[in-house]
Amino acid sequence: MLTITVMILAGLLSLPVMMVLSASIGDMPITFKATFRAITNGLGLSHYSLPPVEAGIVWQYRMSRSLMAACSGGGLALCGLILQSLLKNPLAEPYLLGISAGASTGAVMVMLLGVGSGILSVSGGAFIGACFAFGLILFLSGGMQKKTGRIILAGVAGTQMFNALTSYIVSTSANAEQSRGVMFWLLGSLSGVRWSDAILCCAVVLAALLVALCYARTLDTFAMGTDVSATLGTRIIYVRSVLLLVTALITAVIVSSIGAVGFVGLVIPHVTRMLFGHRHLLVIPMTFIIGCHFMILADLISRTLIAHQVLPVGVVTALIGAPAFAIILYRNRER
Repeated sequence: MLTITVMILAGLLSLPVMMVLSASIGDMPITFKATFRAITNGLGLSHYSLPPVEAGIVWQYRMSRSLMAACSGGGLALCGLILQSLLKNPLAEPYLLGISAGASTGAVMVMLLGVGSGILSVSGGAFIGACFAFGLILFLSGGMQKKTGRIILAGVAGTQMFNALTSYIVSTSANAEQSRGVMFWLLGSLSGVRWSDAILCCAVVLAALLVALCYARTLDTFAMGTDVSATLGTRIIYVRSVLLLVTALITAVIVSSIGAVGFVGLVIPHVTRMLFGHRHLLVIPMTFIIGCHFMILADLISRTLIAHQVLPVGVVTALIGAPAFAIILYRNRER
């Protein structure tokens, strides 16, 4: 128990250091000391005299972006872990339920068709689209009480349908400039993140983390099969409903804020299990912490890889995640 506590504390203590480091690096380098002072000023803990430009870049742009990167990375990794354990499918990820595809369709309808113009923002449209997609997947699968295979198949069907609808809207309603903007959003971007987005995402993800920790031992029993889990007193349908709703909410909030960022929820849970085993009381917090660190690093690379240009963070996660997942598959090919 002591070792578990030490590892979790080490990960949590290194997280703020990573965030401050990320906020100090960019096209305009700012010293670590000045970055730290700008952050403490923003939190109201100090009143250091700093150049307004440096203070604004650190607090208003980079720090909110770094917090959003941490929350979204941890949230997506947590969703992937829950779904892989719940559905007993190593390829399960947050976008398996069609939520990302539905959010993309909702966002594109607001961007290009003007649906809800003046009432809905792009994030609002994406959130509504994500919720609608989840509801449709539940309808197609026959509800939570059905076998997990039906949920997966319904998710695949829903994803293809919403992706086709998004492609149709973009190809028929967008000019070249609009298509580029839509594509940038669909690949996942942290550029438009503000403090309100980051705080909302942080609150939702932390609440979901607490819920997941409450069901850590139950997820351990799911690894032995639903029959065994039910014999041990687990209410299968109730637990499945709660955890699927939690993952749907996290994914909807994240995708509506930054777009679809792939491979985080697929790869990070596998990496965590390789390092820390399969006990969910340890795997859940470590998956969350590693996801936070991974997304902060991916965001940092997206801002610095090409001078004076910001890449979609989803491109970076895919470039890192795809080879990593291939290595994991190769190492486990015997099993």
